[in-house]
Parts: sequence; C-alpha cells; structure tokens
Amino acid sequence: MTAEPLLLVGELNTPTVWPASAALAPGGDIAVARVSLAELAERYGTPAYVLDEDEVRARARAWRRALPDAEIVYAAKAFLCRAIVDWMEQEGLGLDVCSAGELEPAATRGLPPERIVLHGNAKSPQDLRTALRLGVGRVVIDSACETARLAAQVQGPDTQQVMVRVLPGIEAGAHPKIRTGADGQKFGLSLADGSAEDTIARVLGRPRLELVGLHCHLGSQITEPGPYAEAVRRLVAFLAGLRDRYGVTLPELDLGGGFAVAYLPGDPAPTPTEYGRLITGTLASACAEHGLPVPRLTVEPGRSVIAPAGIALYRVLAVKRSAGRVFVAVDGGMSDNPRPALYGARYTVRRVGRASDAPMRAATVVGRHCEAGDVLAESVELPEDIRPGDVLAVPAAGAYQVSMASGYNMTGRPPVVAVSGGRSRLLVRRESFEDLRARDVGL
Repeated sequence: MTAEPLLLVGELNTPTVWPASAALAPGGDIAVARVSLAELAERYGTPAYVLDEDEVRARARAWRRALPDAEIVYAAKAFLCRAIVDWMEQEGLGLDVCSAGELEPAATRGLPPERIVLHGNAKSPQDLRTALRLGVGRVVIDSACETARLAAQVQGPDTQQVMVRVLPGIEAGAHPKIRTGADGQKFGLSLADGSAEDTIARVLGRPRLELVGLHCHLGSQITEPGPYAEAVRRLVAFLAGLRDRYGVTLPELDLGGGFAVAYLPGDPAPTPTEYGRLITGTLASACAEHGLPVPRLTVEPGRSVIAPAGIALYRVLAVKRSAGRVFVAVDGGMSDNPRPALYGARYTVRRVGRASDAPMRAATVVGRHCEAGDVLAESVELPEDIRPGDVLAVPAAGAYQVSMASGYNMTGRPPVVAVSGGRSRLLVRRESFEDLRARDVGL
C-alpha cells in the first residue's frame, strides 16, 4: 500500500494520539503498520480493535530505557491476552495482575512467576490460592484482615514476599473516580491515621510473610511527574520511621502506574524519561536525607504502554439530526468502551476509507445501546456527508476498553487484531451468539 508521510495528515501528526506508524493512505484511508484500517474493518467486521504490535513493544522498551535499574511490570488490567504476555516477557517486563483470571494467561505462557505482582483491595480465596500455587513474586496487602488470611495459606518452609499498599494522601488523576492515592477511598492503608503502620506491624509478626516494601498507586491519567516525586518524599520519610521503630530497612518501593497518554491532540503526556528522571532523582535525594539505602524501584505502566497502540473501528448505522445537533450512531458503544459513560473520557474520531471534499461539522458519536448516556465522543469534527456504512476510527483505544467490555444488550464483545510489518492476525476472536447461548444453561 502506498501511504503519504505522516506529516501530511493534520491531526495525525501527533504520535501520542495515533500509533507512530499511522499514515494517510489513498481514498481517505489510514494505514497502521502498512495495513489499511478500512480493509481491516471489512476483513474482521466491526466493532473491532486493532493493536500495533511494534508500537506496544516500543513503548515497553521506552520504560525500560527510562528506568534501567527499576523493575517494570505491565498493568494487565489495561488489556491482557496471551500475546500481550508474550510481548511483555520478550521485552523484559513483568506483569501486575488483580485476579486469578489475569494470572492464568501469564501461567500458561511461561512468564517467570517471580516477575508477577498480585494486588487488589479484595482478593478472593481463589486469587490467593492461585498466586501461592504459581509462586507469584509479591502479593500486595491492601487491608489488615488480609494479613492473617494470606499467612494461613502459605504452605511449607518457604515464605511469601509481600508489600503493603499505603495511601500517601496525594490527590492526583484526571477524574475523582480514578484518584486512588488520597484517604477516604477503598484502596490502601492510610499513613495519616496509623492504619498502614498497624498493618505493617501485623505483617512483621507473621513468620510466613516476608515484608519487602511499600506499594502505592496515586491514580490514573496523571499528566505531570510532580505527584510521584511528592509520593516518593512521603514514602521515604515513612520508611525511615519504620527503620527507627522496628529496626527494618525495606528494600523495595512500588509507585504503581497512572502515567498519562494523549486522547486528544495537544493533551499533555510526559514521556517515560520525564517521569523517570524526576522519580529517580527525588528517590536518591530523599534517601540520602534520611540515611537510607535507595530501595529497588518498581513502576506499573499499563495505559501508557497499550493505549496509544490501539484503534477502535466502528461502522456507522444511522445519522440523525435533532435540535441542531448531528448524532452519528455506530455498531458499538458503551458495551465495548464504557469510559465516556463512567468518567467523561474524550476521544479523537476520524472517518476512514472514503475521501470527500465535504466541509467538517461538529457531531456526536453515539452507540447502539439503550442508554441515553451511551455516547462515545462529544462534539467531534466529521465530514458533513457522513452516512451509514462509513467506517470510523478512534485512536488511543488500547486500554480499558476491551478489558472493561460488557455483555450489555447481548451484542458480543469485539475481536482484537494485531498488525505488524504489513500483516494482520487475530489475537482475540469476536464473542459470538453461540458463546452467549452456551452460558445460558437454565432450560
């Protein structure tokens, strides 16, 4: 396929919104990794999700370069399948999981279990049993009652390495529903009210548990490195207090993830190098101030690795004009992307596969589901001649869309397709009506 340079594509000239390989192709199309998006829509149907494999790998490597002495673990909740496990293992990343279900692909693909971190505010007995059976590297304790429950399940002479998730009291993140570093929410244990120290004392009293460090997660879509530096300062001061009171020097510090990506052209999205430079510099100076050795650092990028590599493809089903607004209804919606309905996420949208000279007009892209809130993108610029059958491409779609997909209206979850070097291959097939019927056993 002949593709024009990215420089000619207007808003596509923002590599953090579209994959770096995106280029304008003949007929108003876009090629990613030299594969036509319009042709992918025809071959695999819509809605469908496309992942640029080389973009995913490049972003994983960027984190390794930015923090060469740290452990980088990919946050599986952003999106996980067996191919992703392979890519992360091959690029030297570990895996951060929240359930036995997320552990299963890692186990079946041979990722070394010591490179896996399990956390979650309410781990089930199955989650803990599976983690212990597989030999997961670290379990992150999120509540005092979890301490005894985990210790009781550790068998034999070996201990289980654990971290304690603490709340450093920092407000960070793009929306209140995705801010997880301040007091008064379901995650973690507060530094301010003493619950974190109380739980740490309990862990230290359990010989089957080996406390190796602290964990925190500030939130999601954090657009500047500053909150991470402040978290480092507070956590290092806390580590110094633990040393003085309990005589322990913890060797690890996990700062979680939450690193921002651009969903609209111009959105702030610092590079891994920008995050890494401030975090490591602050960590070194804070440890020197308190007379502590620098702990081994772990970070958990998920969205920043996978989101910019993904593109959602939809087909227009209807165009409606009402009260001065244009509604473009597509064959997906909140069942494959609940983020706009959950916390007002915004996206870039572009028609692909048909060129025209029609002027651009503001439109609202809506889904097919029976909810007034089923809106995928508000006030996006689309050609005035948009019509049923057109294909729409939504970039920055790799994270928290397929992984959060639901069965609403029994439409079936979409497939995931990887592209690389001019070729495509199916990673996750479309959920069929037969799949849905097979689960219905109540006759």
